[in-house]
Amino acid sequence: MAQLSSMMAVLLEISNQLTEDQLSKVKFLCQDHIGKRSLETIDSGTKLFTTLSERGHLSPDDTELLGQMLQKVGRDDLFQILDAFVTGSRPGHQDDTENAKLATATEVLSEHLGRSWRRLGRRLGLSEVKLDSISRRHPTELDETAVELLKEWRKLRGPQACVEDLIQALRACDLNLTAHKLELRISDDAQVANMNI
Repeated sequence: MAQLSSMMAVLLEISNQLTEDQLSKVKFLCQDHIGKRSLETIDSGTKLFTTLSERGHLSPDDTELLGQMLQKVGRDDLFQILDAFVTGSRPGHQDDTENAKLATATEVLSEHLGRSWRRLGRRLGLSEVKLDSISRRHPTELDETAVELLKEWRKLRGPQACVEDLIQALRACDLNLTAHKLELRISDDAQVANMNI
């Protein structure tokens, strides 16, 4: 039971990090294992994983099929999370320091990015379809648009997402003031953390 509970947590983590496009590709790869009609009703990774489990293609002792599909859609980082569950280790995760920096970046960009969010999104590698989706969800709330943008970028990059890449992208978009504000906030946070040690 504990192993099943742990696997459910891992599958939820994988589901949360899959982009819509990647989920669509995984569903395509599942056609031989799940009927097209059933696939049409699946709109999330958790539903897909539940269906695979019910059909006998996914269990704590059998993750090979899911692992292969994650690799085929270019999510080696998610494959590593799954493999870590199987082997009992947990590599491939961002450390707490980088997560804290990314959380700070989300705050700064929500305050200062404004209407330049789409330009930054393109620089970060998000597709026009994804950018349009973000715009539809938050047509007038620029702060929420920035939060959603970084969320999607972190999904796309997985554990490779880092603040240094974000700062470089800001400067490449001539958003030097925002990049400078982000660097200052991270530096201030680091000084406070050192004082508390």
